Amino acid sequence: MAPDPLDGLRLHHIGIVVGELDAAAERYRRLGFGEPEWHDVTEQGVRVASFHAGPGHLELMMPTSPDSGIARYLASRGDGIHHVAYGVANLEDTLRRLSEAGFELIDREPRRGIHDWRVAFIHPRSCHGVLTELVEIDMGREQ
Repeated sequence: MAPDPLDGLRLHHIGIVVGELDAAAERYRRLGFGEPEWHDVTEQGVRVASFHAGPGHLELMMPTSPDSGIARYLASRGDGIHHVAYGVANLEDTLRRLSEAGFELIDREPRRGIHDWRVAFIHPRSCHGVLTELVEIDMGREQ
């Protein structure tokens, strides 16, 4: 049997698209998540409120550009879960193994995400309709 391309992965974060970021961040803060970290990702046309959630994170995302992918997602589907992210030890190796296993990759090379994380995305067609993000992490400590 071939090795699992994502052997040893961890749930890293969940990304949620919202139309009103300040209101959503306040709602999640009141839910118990504490104060978020704020990030502007201009190349993706998005503003993010990132909360620590135990060993992982919760990202609330709002489009800042009407032609961004997040804006199109929000317009077609409304507020809701946008992606699920998993931590992997070696992103390049994982992308290579996934490609060889027949997964449709959006990113064949890592790019920079918030917190300066190295990330890459797998197309929803390869993960039963779920946009899947991979985040390179040090498996010896939480990120």
